[in-house]
Amino acid sequence: MSGNTERASGAAKMFGAFAPRLVHFTDDVLFGEVWERPGLDPRDRSLITVASLVTGGSTEQLRHHLGRAKDNGVTEAQLIEAITHLAFYTGWPRAMSAMAVAKDLFTS
Repeated sequence: MSGNTERASGAAKMFGAFAPRLVHFTDDVLFGEVWERPGLDPRDRSLITVASLVTGGSTEQLRHHLGRAKDNGVTEAQLIEAITHLAFYTGWPRAMSAMAVAKDLFTS
């Protein structure tokens, strides 16, 4: 998506000419190669990514990946359960922050 495609990716919209190499790595390597590897299906990759973002406290990226997880077949109930489960492993503040993002996304 980083090249001459008609529809700009999220990374291209955010950083475009400011950080073209980051856009390339995001679109072509991460989402073009890593996410397309055959070892895990997209649903599993989404659950792993959401768990990683919650654990790391990266709520700014969580909104996109919760939506992507839903697109990849994870239900809202499963995502809420995953965040609840993670509260015991990653800490209450991170889970509460993640749940606030999920609530905002799922109820808007």
